Amino acid sequence: MSKLADLIWKNAELLRGAYRENEYRKVILPFTILRRLDCVLAPKREEVYTQYEALRNSKYDMEKILTTISDYPFFNTSRFSLEALAQTPDDVRDNLEAMVNGFSQNVRDIFEKFGFISTINKLEEKGRLYLVVQRFAETDLNPDVVSNHDMGMAFEELLRKFNDVSPAGEQYTPRDVIELMVSLLFSTDQDLLSIPGIVKTMYDPTAGTGGLLSVGEEYVKRMNDRAVLSLFGQELEDETYAICKADMLIRGQNPANIVNEDTLKIDLLAGEVFDYQAANPPYGVEWKPAEDAVRREHKLGAAGRFAPGLPAIRDGQMLFSLHLLSKMRPFIDGKGGGRIGVVHNGSPLFAGDAGSGESEIRRYIMANDYLEAIVAMPTDLFYNTNIQTYLWFMTNRKPEKRQGKVMLLDASKMGVLMKKNLGKKRREFTEDCIAQINKAYEDFKDMTWKDPAGERVLNAKVFDNAHFHYRKVTIERPLRMRFQLTDFARDAVLGNPSFAKLPLEQRHLVGCLLDVFDSTAVFTNADDFRSALNAAADQVATTQQLTGKASRLTAKSIELLRKTIGVKDPKADITTDEKGSVISDSDLRDAEYVPMNKDVDAYFESEVKPHWPDAWINKEVVDSQDGVVGVVGTEINFNREFYVYKPPRSREEIAADIEAKEKKFMEMLKAIKGGEKDESLS
Repeated sequence: MSKLADLIWKNAELLRGAYRENEYRKVILPFTILRRLDCVLAPKREEVYTQYEALRNSKYDMEKILTTISDYPFFNTSRFSLEALAQTPDDVRDNLEAMVNGFSQNVRDIFEKFGFISTINKLEEKGRLYLVVQRFAETDLNPDVVSNHDMGMAFEELLRKFNDVSPAGEQYTPRDVIELMVSLLFSTDQDLLSIPGIVKTMYDPTAGTGGLLSVGEEYVKRMNDRAVLSLFGQELEDETYAICKADMLIRGQNPANIVNEDTLKIDLLAGEVFDYQAANPPYGVEWKPAEDAVRREHKLGAAGRFAPGLPAIRDGQMLFSLHLLSKMRPFIDGKGGGRIGVVHNGSPLFAGDAGSGESEIRRYIMANDYLEAIVAMPTDLFYNTNIQTYLWFMTNRKPEKRQGKVMLLDASKMGVLMKKNLGKKRREFTEDCIAQINKAYEDFKDMTWKDPAGERVLNAKVFDNAHFHYRKVTIERPLRMRFQLTDFARDAVLGNPSFAKLPLEQRHLVGCLLDVFDSTAVFTNADDFRSALNAAADQVATTQQLTGKASRLTAKSIELLRKTIGVKDPKADITTDEKGSVISDSDLRDAEYVPMNKDVDAYFESEVKPHWPDAWINKEVVDSQDGVVGVVGTEINFNREFYVYKPPRSREEIAADIEAKEKKFMEMLKAIKGGEKDESLS
């Protein structure tokens, strides 16, 4: 609701000179919440105060009595309102503090997170406090005038405005994206949620201002006004946590269900499981601050949240997916179960090679048949980033027709251009867009939908889970080396750290051997080179009358000489060790990514052997879970699945295009020359 946000934003004009622009939020956000709570409690303010004064010295449970009177899970026992404070400029600072302290503890906690008392003190010091109180007292935030939905949108718009002038940006989920996400999250449960009196739970581990939670509740209420959706959330950032908690209080939700801490570091709702979960975790943010806690839980295996694997430290998105899965209500004997919707950028689809933490997390999700669908969304959809994003939907209670399958929905061409950009947000989903995506999601079949202009706008494909798995098979090729004892090679042997570690008698033998070895001889066969080395060693032993171990080269000495003197030569014979086993060339080592439905040996014979006849499969590299040759990897490549080939233009078309441009250029040039001529005549 941009008009309301603009109205509130104008109050920041009073702060110029006293605050830097990026500090306005410290004043505007808590005062907006204060005014909203003030308006919400206004109808029962006097009644609450009267009852409080009558019972304040009794042993009754004041919280239970006063929340019953206020009709909300919070109250205020002071005599003050912002309207009253605006009428009495004297002692406005003390009276405002008394008003804040008059709230129940769950509201005082909100203002403590904002450091509101310090803000009041600074405003008083700068001579702006009374002016700010006056201005906000004139701002009507009564629930009859401003709905919870509109208030939530106004908060998000304010945060976006503050974010634009803040040095460190944060990501907020636009309402159109939330509407799409929530509608898909609940789309397959409409019959269940229509049951009168049904009670369900919803959780967001990166709750922000509570947008996903509040829209989720509104969606369910529209579907069934007798349904109850209890909301839970955890949020790291103090200010957004405070806004979220205030919104939940006004909605009549239990404020204890909204907690303030780093979700990856500690789960403050441990032991709780939920029917529905939704999240927009940060993209590309290091999980270094929570690393110790995350690694401890990883070591716990199934008893922790992060058993399947750990992604690279630079990006913790997939840790949030594991956290969500750990809090999904179990599906037992056809009852319970949960559904999850989470926003990711592209990296969780394919980041990490086979065996990496990211791949293992995707493998775990697929192995348990949790992934139901992924929706590719357009770029320019979020306020602070124009990257492409994806909606993942996971569940442990797939209907039969969806079991063992995953739907990919390419909606990257959907959405309409906005009349006015909001930060980097240039596109938005209309109700028609959301309805069309929902229909494709519910149909769960291959389809293509085109707009009236005939453009492919929405494309859906359904795949078996196995389609996204492959085996990374290590391919070896033989080492080929040429040997000649040059001066450089001699110095390399004597200067090699491994030479210094040889026993004294071996160092003596090798040193003498280098003096008698034929430096003109060139060997392209490793066996011939070893024979020549042993012959030279025998010559030294005979000349110096060496006996026993001192007269023979050990395997380590021969290996040192082979590695140090030899140089790679593709024309040389295949290099073998003393036992006759072929030595692989690590520089030529490669990997083949074999689809899971292909036989590895057959694939090797048809795809590798024709190009590298001397190659072989390294049978020692096996998967840690199934023990089969080749490490299992899992990736979801949207670009590959939805690639549409466009043939290049013909030569004739290109030539015609060039000719047309040349003609246009010549006409422009003639016009310029004609203008110069006319000017000279004048």
